[in-house]
Amino acid sequence: MKKWLLLTVISALVLVLAACGGKEEGSDAKSADEYTADKPLIIKFSHVTAIDSVKGKAADKFAELVKEKTEGKVKVEVYPSSQLYGDNDELDALVSGNVHMIAPSVTKMVKIDPRWQYVDMPFLFENDEHVQAFFNSDVAKDLMNSDQLSANDIKGLAFWPNGFKHFSNNKNPLVTVEDFKGLKFRAQAGQVLEAQFKTLGAGSATIAFGETYAALQQGTVDGAENPYNNFDTMKFYEVQKYLSTSAHGRLDYGIFVNKTFWDSIPADLLTQVEEALTEATTFAQELAADENAKSLENVKASGVVEVYEMSQEERDALKEALQPVYEEFSETITPELIEGIEALK
Repeated sequence: MKKWLLLTVISALVLVLAACGGKEEGSDAKSADEYTADKPLIIKFSHVTAIDSVKGKAADKFAELVKEKTEGKVKVEVYPSSQLYGDNDELDALVSGNVHMIAPSVTKMVKIDPRWQYVDMPFLFENDEHVQAFFNSDVAKDLMNSDQLSANDIKGLAFWPNGFKHFSNNKNPLVTVEDFKGLKFRAQAGQVLEAQFKTLGAGSATIAFGETYAALQQGTVDGAENPYNNFDTMKFYEVQKYLSTSAHGRLDYGIFVNKTFWDSIPADLLTQVEEALTEATTFAQELAADENAKSLENVKASGVVEVYEMSQEERDALKEALQPVYEEFSETITPELIEGIEALK
């Protein structure tokens, strides 16, 4: 926390000095004419999932669209599968300017603002339509345009969906609260997820996404929670025996950029890049549902994982059991955000 407070102070000073200089957003010493297909403006885009994941395909689509719209004057270099930075490092890399764009699970932003843990609140979202309504809402825009992000020289641009999370493990089918007791699950960092598993009588360990396969294979943890597409493309079916269609939480991504870098892009090029991002976002949102459905069929067809189709009554029972999580974190995430999301159903 001390590190992030220091970064916040330094970033705030940088923003004040920049404002005093009178520089307009989208302008810099260079103009668009100084970039060519041979000497393009480079945008380094780092993410942690596989190339054939929803995020991987959307990132590549964005790069393709940017090249097309700018006639090669801007080149997006995509680094998938934690090639540059892993889960625990990419946010620091963005703030320091070592990369220009990241697409983390929004839970990662808890370092800056605890409200981003909304995505981990169990059974907060009913279905994909509810999620899309949130993405398009003023509630979501307020998060993306928060003072906390700006103070850390970060700009939020868009949401890319991945899908609903589902529980998997190696011991037994997960249906009732009793089935979770004594198991240990890989989880992203965050107190909400720790509380979720504790309430279910299970343990949790914060493990980087790129290290999850090995942790499951070696028995460091018994299970995990993932959208179908992650479960499929990361080949977790090779190291998990049971998958329950719990749809208890979300794993969605935010597109964040280094604000100083982004605002330095010449205005006409910036317009084209942001148009490309809008189109790539639509592509990602349409792709997620299809890819998750296909991945579930792939997992079933593998014949090595027992898929338990949970009923609505069984999900409701888990939701009821997890109400203590709301009692503990409603003030942290804020009633305004939780109620704002619930009102969009």
